[in-house]
Amino acid sequence: MRLAIITTHPIQYYAPVFKLLNEQPGVSIRVFYTWGEKAKDKFDPGFGKNINWDVPLLQGYDYEWVKNTSADPGTHHFSGVVNPELIDCINLWQPNALLVFGWAFQSHFKVMRYYKNKLPVYFRGDSTLLDVPNGIKSFLRSVLLRWVYRHIDYAFYVGTNNKAYFKKHGLADEHLTFAPHAVDNNRFAAKNNDEALKLRQSLGIADGDVLVLFAGKFEEKKSPMILLNAFLTLSEPGIHLLFVGDGILETPLKTQASAGKNIHFMSFQNQLAMPAIYQACDLFCLPSKGPGETWGLAVNEAMAAGRPVLVSNKVGCAVDLVIPGFTGDVFDSENLSDITKKLRVLINDRPQLKTLGINAKKQIACWNFDVQVAAIINRLKTINAN
Repeated sequence: MRLAIITTHPIQYYAPVFKLLNEQPGVSIRVFYTWGEKAKDKFDPGFGKNINWDVPLLQGYDYEWVKNTSADPGTHHFSGVVNPELIDCINLWQPNALLVFGWAFQSHFKVMRYYKNKLPVYFRGDSTLLDVPNGIKSFLRSVLLRWVYRHIDYAFYVGTNNKAYFKKHGLADEHLTFAPHAVDNNRFAAKNNDEALKLRQSLGIADGDVLVLFAGKFEEKKSPMILLNAFLTLSEPGIHLLFVGDGILETPLKTQASAGKNIHFMSFQNQLAMPAIYQACDLFCLPSKGPGETWGLAVNEAMAAGRPVLVSNKVGCAVDLVIPGFTGDVFDSENLSDITKKLRVLINDRPQLKTLGINAKKQIACWNFDVQVAAIINRLKTINAN
């Protein structure tokens, strides 16, 4: 069974899945990277720098860089991925099925249309309905999306909100399978006690103090400013806030933070450093307001590290992973009063934080790469069965 995978560039959350797929008996995969070879050292506008991941992204599976002829290459617009040779490359490899990651690129959609009724076309995306406004534009977009998804045979949904999105746009239950968004749970769960303690000590965090962590891009979508303002409103002793990342909001955040105490900043940290950073904190917060916070995989990482989470209701994973009073809490997006109240409750019950963290680690255990791969393999098996 030969599965062609069409995606834009290597991603730390997908490369382990590709490796596991390629290890399955009777399965061969080839990943066609459509951004082109320049994607190996891509500039990330959210972080404001080139990102070179320190975990292997191109090992254990077959892949091909596809020439991208776009005048403005990238994933920020539909015409950023243009591959005149892509269909010929796929045909030359002679797959039994295709798995397309994301349709909103010229070449990806062209592939979906070309292979419809020629090969089984599978799809993976993580869009939700959380940011959909009312009105004529929303209606017209819904009509467009129903037409788009007529060009696929099957979709793998990442969670509850993503499933609702697919169903709204014409896919029935029999054309949907759960394949969870996942991270390397084992890597984030591995004990990093010494490194975590050194980090806390370097920041002047005493034993018994509580550290709240935000890790990600300093951008409007992630809404780090509301977390900072909530922290400043609390102004409680023995509580610290750490921002890890880079981005356009770095200067405003640091300027605002100068009005308070116990607020710390670290620049972007690569994947191998992140487990210790999560384990150094007592609570992880993702206060996103969107649009486009489709899932929030940092939440998976924090939970795998055994840490409770506080997220906004605009974070796609909230409905699946964040159980109030069990793994953390959920606040109303952009509601300063609500995030402040829930942050206060969490940080003032330190024994409960530990219990919530234990629960979080158990909750995330079944959201893993193995379950994702099994879902894809089971779907491939139906090709021969039919």
